[in-house]
Amino acid sequence: MTDCAVMFPGQGAYLPGALAPLAEDEPLVRETLRVLDRAAGRVGRSAPSRLLLDEDAPSLAELVVRSPADLHVALFAAEMTLFRLLTERHGLRPTVLIGHSFGELVALTAAGVYGLDDGMALVAARDDAFAECPPGEGGMVALTVSASRAAGLLTGLGEWEVTLAADNGPRQCVVSGPTAALERVRAAAETLGIGATRLRVPYAFHHRMLAGVADDFARRAAGLRTGQARHVLHSAILGRRLDGPDGVADLVAAHLVRPTRFTEAVRRLHADGVDLFVECGPRGVLSDLVETTVPGVRVVAPLRRRAGGRSVADALAGAGPGALPGAVVSLPPPERDPAPLPRASRVDGDGDGDGGPGAGVGADGDGVRDREAVVETLRSLYATALGYPPEVLTEDADLEADLGVDSIKQTELFAQAAARYGRTLPAEGSRLTSYTTLDALAGLLATLPAQDAGALGEGTREVSA
Repeated sequence: MTDCAVMFPGQGAYLPGALAPLAEDEPLVRETLRVLDRAAGRVGRSAPSRLLLDEDAPSLAELVVRSPADLHVALFAAEMTLFRLLTERHGLRPTVLIGHSFGELVALTAAGVYGLDDGMALVAARDDAFAECPPGEGGMVALTVSASRAAGLLTGLGEWEVTLAADNGPRQCVVSGPTAALERVRAAAETLGIGATRLRVPYAFHHRMLAGVADDFARRAAGLRTGQARHVLHSAILGRRLDGPDGVADLVAAHLVRPTRFTEAVRRLHADGVDLFVECGPRGVLSDLVETTVPGVRVVAPLRRRAGGRSVADALAGAGPGALPGAVVSLPPPERDPAPLPRASRVDGDGDGDGGPGAGVGADGDGVRDREAVVETLRSLYATALGYPPEVLTEDADLEADLGVDSIKQTELFAQAAARYGRTLPAEGSRLTSYTTLDALAGLLATLPAQDAGALGEGTREVSA
């Protein structure tokens, strides 16, 4: 039997309408979302299903600024729903659960330490603590170097207020701290040729600036019911496995002020025998980090893009022998729920990850229908232009929310990509606000008409952002 780690991602895992196709195919998804909608209502939060079943729901960038509480409830609901599907529907048997930042709270609930109601209350308590004890002005910056190199940079600059927030991979980490000091670090890193991206977050997460919030959060969490964990939990924040209620209390207290050492946790789990990592959330951010940390290990991200029941089953089957206690069960025809949850039109699991047109639309013969090849070309083009390592530009990383690429630069780069593939942009321009990942842009390219032979040498048309 394969040793399997199930991973719960943090804030970057949000995808509007992420569960729309699954809700159409899987009654268990609809059932779980109804339970979670009621749980959210009991703690004064909006129903998460409205964000997870509507492809036109607000984007990650919008929710971070306007409604972080709604974002966190949606993340919790998406990951818990997928966990039920993977374990109850498909028979996945995790050896260990691990979360990244916010995902550690979801992992506690998935393990059974908290029930769904109390897990939702835990998420609400975290946001209530921020409202009660607002921290000082701060933020986070992603650096394209290892955590050890980042530590050397901070020491050399004498910026003691800025500290490591997350060790994500061999060439990716995040630092946090007060705004002014953080900006000095970002500017110095860029001068040294280090990729430095200011993240769209309101606070300096995983920093001592949040000590007051952390204390209030721990106090609120202490009033929630807890139970015995049904799965082994490994905390990337504590750097160890959790044993009993004391470990849970330690994690809750440390959650906002200590760094997430994901790289170390992945290497330790792999050394302990884990050879399959399954991402339990939308997109595939953690899976990409694992692949860079332990090359050759098996990873599965069932919801890299919106996917129906068959696509999720196929993804699990692709994990190889031993991933499940038996063959993945065949899916019956979708049941029709007599009282369906509201949702937008279905996007097939093979379509783009952000609501754009699917691949395979457009002229033959110019390579634009080979979705994977187009994504690789875009990755190379964008990495060169932006000065980012290619591995940072995953196919579902949000160019603006995750990587800080503004709309003007996105417009310029997409025009270059269209010209490279000989595609004609619409005369009135093409708005890119719905196409913010490489995979979505590859789908958009496939819909554009080919240039006439005489037009190939002409300049590109304007694209509006």
